[in-house]
Amino acid sequence: MTLRFAYNTNGTAHHRIEDAIRLIKDAGYDGVALTLDIHHLDPFAENWVVEADRIASILKRLELGCVIETGARFLLDPTAKHEPTLVTADAAGRARRVGFLKRAIEIGGILEAEAVSFWAGVLKPGIDRSEARRWLIEGLTEVAGFAAEKGVVAALEPEPGMLIETLDDFAALDLPGLTLALDTGHCLVTGERDPAAAVYEFAPRLGTVAIEDMKRGVHVHLPFGEGDMDVPAVLDALEAVDFRKLVCVELSRESHRADVMVAQALDHLRSCRRPGPGLPPPDATPRETPIPGLPTA
Repeated sequence: MTLRFAYNTNGTAHHRIEDAIRLIKDAGYDGVALTLDIHHLDPFAENWVVEADRIASILKRLELGCVIETGARFLLDPTAKHEPTLVTADAAGRARRVGFLKRAIEIGGILEAEAVSFWAGVLKPGIDRSEARRWLIEGLTEVAGFAAEKGVVAALEPEPGMLIETLDDFAALDLPGLTLALDTGHCLVTGERDPAAAVYEFAPRLGTVAIEDMKRGVHVHLPFGEGDMDVPAVLDALEAVDFRKLVCVELSRESHRADVMVAQALDHLRSCRRPGPGLPPPDATPRETPIPGLPTA
């Protein structure tokens, strides 16, 4: 099996960061999807550079790759989950989100992360959609440009319920330097595409990929075997397109049993491999072209 797997630290919320990394390593993963948070490399701490250097040393010593995730719930505002966002009406709030994403990119550079993943944000009632889209493009342009300067891959994740919700929403942006953070489970939630088909279609623009189980139409990250995801088909597709980056398991609701779930998730991924390489269906030709200057999947 050529695929490389990582586990997201948002599913190890009750572990110290160094303990979470060791747990992930001991289970046999190839990397860590590090969700920056108040207890896991706080990007706003005074000693954030020192801490980033420390975590980078741990990852290097353990020969683990890394993806930076930015979905911490209350990192920017302790009173409102995931706020402010790139589509917040308040300009100062949007600037705070942009500043955070730039800091995440700086940390990604220190950790030699394969990508930094982020999302658009939920459009609040009373906000004009076209105005919010203008704010979003301004923010994304600034963030992607900063990432390019730092040599870090910026990856936007379509999220159910957000302004950029589907893969078509992502494709319509067509911003230079912006890759796709594909959460295969979200395809089941929105019903827009089969998850494996999404891998084939967007292969040239994949910056990072997440996998977990989900039920159709329900945005809840589930352990493998509890939803409707055809995991073998997704893994076949990733191998068929020669995806070399980390495939990140995201089980943010399973921190209370991370001691069991971290290893169990990888055991499932290994057990559901089909013999022989997956082959793309005849009509699954990528519709996107590679981004100049960025590594392909």
